[in-house]
Amino acid sequence: MSNYHIKHLEEYFQVYRKSVRNPEAFWEEIAEEHFVWRKRWNKVLKWDFSKPEIKWFNGAQLNITENCLDRHLHIRGDKTAILFEPNDPKEEAQHITYRQLHQRVCKMANVLKDEGVKKGDRVCIYLPMIPELAVSVLACARIGAIHSVVFAGFSSTALATRINDCDASMVITSDGSFRGNKTIDLKGIVDEALNHCQGIKTVLVVKRTGGKVDMKKGRDHWLQPLLDKAYADYTAEIMEAEDPLFILYTSGSTGKPKGMMHTTAGYMVYTAYTFKNVFQYREDDVYWCTADIGWITGHSYIVYGPLANGATTVMFEGVPSYPDFGRFWEVVEKHKVTQFYTAPTAIRALAKENLDFVTKHDLSSLKVLGTVGEPINEEAWHWYNDHVGEKKCPIVDTWWQTETGGILISPIPFSTPTKPTYATLPLPGVQPALMDENGNEITGNQVDGRLCIKFPWPAIARTIWGDHKRYKDTYFSAFKNMYFTGDGALRDEVGYYRITGRVDDVIIVSGHNLGTAPIEDAINEHPAVAESAIVGFPHDIKGNALYGYIILKETGESRDRENLKKEINQVITEHIGPIAKLDKIQFVPGLPKTRSGKIMRRILRKIASKDTSNLGDTSTLLNPEVVQEIMDGAL
Repeated sequence: MSNYHIKHLEEYFQVYRKSVRNPEAFWEEIAEEHFVWRKRWNKVLKWDFSKPEIKWFNGAQLNITENCLDRHLHIRGDKTAILFEPNDPKEEAQHITYRQLHQRVCKMANVLKDEGVKKGDRVCIYLPMIPELAVSVLACARIGAIHSVVFAGFSSTALATRINDCDASMVITSDGSFRGNKTIDLKGIVDEALNHCQGIKTVLVVKRTGGKVDMKKGRDHWLQPLLDKAYADYTAEIMEAEDPLFILYTSGSTGKPKGMMHTTAGYMVYTAYTFKNVFQYREDDVYWCTADIGWITGHSYIVYGPLANGATTVMFEGVPSYPDFGRFWEVVEKHKVTQFYTAPTAIRALAKENLDFVTKHDLSSLKVLGTVGEPINEEAWHWYNDHVGEKKCPIVDTWWQTETGGILISPIPFSTPTKPTYATLPLPGVQPALMDENGNEITGNQVDGRLCIKFPWPAIARTIWGDHKRYKDTYFSAFKNMYFTGDGALRDEVGYYRITGRVDDVIIVSGHNLGTAPIEDAINEHPAVAESAIVGFPHDIKGNALYGYIILKETGESRDRENLKKEINQVITEHIGPIAKLDKIQFVPGLPKTRSGKIMRRILRKIASKDTSNLGDTSTLLNPEVVQEIMDGAL
């Protein structure tokens, strides 16, 4: 019995038991049967969470792009690999076959090599959702360069921070990007960022919008003329199993973004396996994940997972509301999409609109629906189930993180009975544990605690780039010999898991993890601001939105408050990006603090959520009187 494609609940339990009884034999069988290796491994797994050190398939040699491209050329060379759906529905969709994608990746690999990029170098990619983004990612992997994709909605400051942190030598960008009816000047943002980066030798520029750009002589080159001259074949670099594949930045609860470093073999095996099972992918399916490749979801479930399975994966440049709120459903109908994977935020926004946007489209091709980025609320789940899936498509509510590389807890369609708001059961090889504050595991069901994982899975991030101590402190120090996810969870009477949210100072807004510290640092740069504290509060569309409590300096007290609010959000946009703007800003005389000076965010969260019935004991605070003043002025 192959463990690769689970088809019913009994089989899930058999496979799961096997995977936790002997994880090494389980993953070895999957790795042997379903992938192309240049050299076999000496040891399936070596691990020690106390260091932490994790090595999967150590000693093996491979190139991930041979598994995503070359091996498909004989059997499915003419099959669509990437189906590109542009922002403007009037622009024709592109069907890029496996053969064409292979050629484009080889040409791009030759361009990178000609520009001096070598194995181990870091390449920063700041592109919209156009085919060149996927091609650039795969070309880096083909030559052994480490890609670091930065979401093209981040500001120049955020981009510069990431370029400098990983010491990238090249940036790949475009003249601009289309987003709905807006055009964004990406090249201008890159130029601004590079005023603060010493190490960049080359910038390659894709022509997308035709906007006017400044090209710096000797550094900046239009990409297309270089591709036109490049040779269409490139022998893939042989990589070690544990060679770095990419760095992807995620927000931390303290200032600096964390560059999560993922390696090659384990990541490939895990993303391919989870893609196949969670989406029940079959040969002629058309799979669409609406995420951006700038996030881990796009890395694992638009590029690597689908292509390793020889799938057709849709790349969508646009937004769900352009030209109208029926765009997602129009695309599903047009391309006969079978698996659709999106964020609860998008579902909530679309559920608010007229149902005609959904019902006028033929969605009968759909087989599986998925959600990612945050737990889906019950109302949105039912709307998605009833109106998009017409009660015949299972919803996979997938829980995972940038750090985990792939989905860890999720229903398997047609096997696991679904339950609204529950991510349900761990995937094979994943061993969750709920822990109490004292570091003891909570056994049994109908319990809640902090979600940890006891045993490594192949796609776990190996370190934080350039800062292994921070990696250990963040994920492996809270609970002995456990990976701590930073999330709380509860386990119901049958063992299903429900994620209850972050237990640290990270807020999930529209599916994006936003650390409060970097936002507060940005606000505190404003000359009128003395101090700030950010908390999340419930929001109908975004899940959570940001509420800022801000103390002004004397110079700010006399300023127009509405203008000040605009300026503060502008500072946030410049430092981090528009995704981190505050929905509510309350100017306050002080912040509730403990005697050691720690801000009591718990109280601020309750006030922001209009839940002030039980604030706990505030008498021990340094300044208890400020709590009532904040409550009186709450928005």
